[in-house]
Amino acid sequence: MNKRDRVLATVRGEKPDRTPIALWRHWPKVDQTAEGLAKAVVAWQATYDFDLIKVTPTSGYAVEDWGARFVDRGNREGTRDYVDRPVKLARDWEKLWPLDIKAGVLGRELQALRLIRATVGPDVFILQTIFSPLAIARNLAGEDVWLTHLREQPQEFRRGLALIADTYARYAQECLRSGADGIFFATQCASYDVIGEDEYEEFGVPYDRHVLGALAEQTDLVLLHIHGMNIMFDLLTRSFPVNVINWHDRRTSPSLAAARTLRPKATLMGGINEWNTLVEGTPDLVAAEVRDAIAQTGGRGFIVGAGCVVSTDTPEANLRAARAAVER
Repeated sequence: MNKRDRVLATVRGEKPDRTPIALWRHWPKVDQTAEGLAKAVVAWQATYDFDLIKVTPTSGYAVEDWGARFVDRGNREGTRDYVDRPVKLARDWEKLWPLDIKAGVLGRELQALRLIRATVGPDVFILQTIFSPLAIARNLAGEDVWLTHLREQPQEFRRGLALIADTYARYAQECLRSGADGIFFATQCASYDVIGEDEYEEFGVPYDRHVLGALAEQTDLVLLHIHGMNIMFDLLTRSFPVNVINWHDRRTSPSLAAARTLRPKATLMGGINEWNTLVEGTPDLVAAEVRDAIAQTGGRGFIVGAGCVVSTDTPEANLRAARAAVER
């Protein structure tokens, strides 16, 4: 099988020639241009020969065109720190405007997709990262402000969410026209450590559905990434029509085995602890974790991956061990 056939067979519940695998990371500094990001992603793929490409744009890309500002302090995840956010008061949600999705930072990321597609060819899936509207709202306002607005000024907050959802529904569609085959839909607030389930059902689910609904019948692959600890796995996996589910299965419940029982027909993705094992472990430990993950899922409807982005200081030997493990 080629890579596309292997992933499609897995998503359809068929038995591929081997278990697919994909890992991804941020590309600090070089990700400030389309050419720099594309070159880094293509080199990563050429080095490790993964079964799908998940494009990770510069951190904060989703809010930069609305005025968020960042500084790169060289953290291990390759993300940037916020130094200014555009939403400070509740009335600021009404000041947001529909973004021109083909211009600015968003336009730059579309160009990166086109460059990646032109280089890697048609046989490998490319997924673009789209964040849930609630996660984008959180990043626009900051940790304390967004929750205050959600709970005390919900009418203004909903206006902002609606505009964000419409903008990124349009942007997700444009990504598919610009070289992406599918979407990596990342939620970052569906955690009981962040908000309550009733709050996510009110302020998360409807706007997530708006974005995902715009992709209906336009792609064969929507991957749901549930970020964080103590996650709302049941709520999200029964609420959205997605093809693959990814979360920090080595760091928070459910385990892969438990998730297979909860969602027997779903395609699951994970199995590698991106910090304890991939960064600090040995190649043998990495390979053992991959084999254990395949055993937990019965080797069907499963893609090997990490819980989230790979650290920028991950040893190359461990990355190669993960890739080699699926061949055995």
